[in-house]
Amino acid sequence: MGAETMVRGLPALLALLLVAGCEQVDRSAPPGYGGGAEPQLEGAPGLGGSLPASEPGVLEGIQTSLEPVQPEDAAGTGLSGDAPDPGFSEVGAGSVAVEDGAGSAAVDPLSRDGAGDFGPAPTGGLTPADFPRPDTIRGIYLNAWSAGSVRRREALVDLARRTELNTFVVDIKDASGFVSHDSRVPLARAVGANKDIRIRNLPALLLLLQENGIYPIARIVMTKDPVLAEARPDLAIQDSAGGVWLDQNEVTWLNPYSREVWDYHVDLAREMARMGFPEIQWDYVRFPDAPSDLLARAVYPGAGSRSKTQAVRAFLGYSREALRPEGVLVTADVFGVTTSSRRDVGIGQVWESFIDQVDVALPMVYPSHYYPGSFGFQKPNAHPYEIVRRALRDGIARSDTIPNAGSVCAWLQDFTLGQPRYGAPEIRAQIQAAYDAGVKDWILWNPGSRYTESALLPAEGSPSWMEPVMRVGGEIVPISRRYEVLGEDRERIQPPPPGIDSTNRGSGEGQDGRKGSGPHPAPPRLLTMPRPG
Repeated sequence: MGAETMVRGLPALLALLLVAGCEQVDRSAPPGYGGGAEPQLEGAPGLGGSLPASEPGVLEGIQTSLEPVQPEDAAGTGLSGDAPDPGFSEVGAGSVAVEDGAGSAAVDPLSRDGAGDFGPAPTGGLTPADFPRPDTIRGIYLNAWSAGSVRRREALVDLARRTELNTFVVDIKDASGFVSHDSRVPLARAVGANKDIRIRNLPALLLLLQENGIYPIARIVMTKDPVLAEARPDLAIQDSAGGVWLDQNEVTWLNPYSREVWDYHVDLAREMARMGFPEIQWDYVRFPDAPSDLLARAVYPGAGSRSKTQAVRAFLGYSREALRPEGVLVTADVFGVTTSSRRDVGIGQVWESFIDQVDVALPMVYPSHYYPGSFGFQKPNAHPYEIVRRALRDGIARSDTIPNAGSVCAWLQDFTLGQPRYGAPEIRAQIQAAYDAGVKDWILWNPGSRYTESALLPAEGSPSWMEPVMRVGGEIVPISRRYEVLGEDRERIQPPPPGIDSTNRGSGEGQDGRKGSGPHPAPPRLLTMPRPG
């Protein structure tokens, strides 16, 4: 368990920091990352600093190392003793076997007369309108195993009851290519994408979240889909030497230019909207990040003269328009470096090319993902506040120049990748950085869906005489001292968004869209210290 003891003295606090933030994934930095000579810098002109030139393939390796992992207490087909959810039916129930030229596959017998018309899907009677969006998103990511385990999801709902959390991002299709529920989308069933069901009763999950005032977001991974690519190699990126293209990890990727690939994912999103999800979050809406020699062999059928950035922009605009009748928001996860890099790093994501095609952009500004030398810091991971604040400020400044730009919600890291080990001070530093950059929405990522409760404020707010601590300038200090440590004039710093009191902020009923059913349990003991004076 993480250190969750309220302390009043600095010596005790420093001792607790050694064990704060347990229940995290502790991974070493990938080879060739986080050390060595400072790379050549290329800047974001006028934004006050620069980023190192990226090395193709390195960021992909980091992303792969942080893909969802199955929690130990949600293991096995029985989900560690969990009773099946009421109403759960086995995969293939009510389906028929058909020949599609590549063998038989289970296909939903319902006809599809129009776009997304798959017949009546099992629902809990919810619609997107039943989930008002909180004024401030404070969320966590739930991988499909955690969302599908009765024990794990109830534990995470309890965490939300006790703390400031009000939003869950739920995996609907991750980078494995498998859909987490018993989808009725014909192509998903035809290619076997529903053969690894992890969320047995998605309507029941949505009802649980609705009853507890938690805002749900459906995460759908797009181009990294080995299941569809294997069953339909014609939809994959091709190799100039013949066959499908493989990345450095020997994984196949879907062709981002393919309209059939677009429609498959829009159909999955439409199904989620009709089940009640109010927000669709696209992930991996990009091209693979791979070494140059591999990318030189990649062939994209149907690309024509369109660039990678044009393909990403076109899909986001297409999906947003297609889903408009469903009444949902369309959002996209993007690499953190896109907020500051003025050029495409090879994946098709450039801030100005996508920010007006989404309702919300979610840059993954994880400090551990930045190269040595980023924004002048040789060890970015040791400066969570400085890196996140600067990266988000860059994105906001660029959005201000684009008409109809979407808003920004920050992905923040609640995991350890290299030194220092991340605990409450490092996580709180990122949250405060987002507020100080003018970004009021944030979501924590942990691949095992295990979060550091001591980094979160209690649901009813912290006592007026206490405040959280954070890492800034290489020190662990109370949040109120951050400007002093950095030698900055607070009056010249952009203030947090209106209504945000970052050091004593409650999340009571009615303030942020939470219904607050019933009394909350006792608030958690936050890793804090007395306010000065």
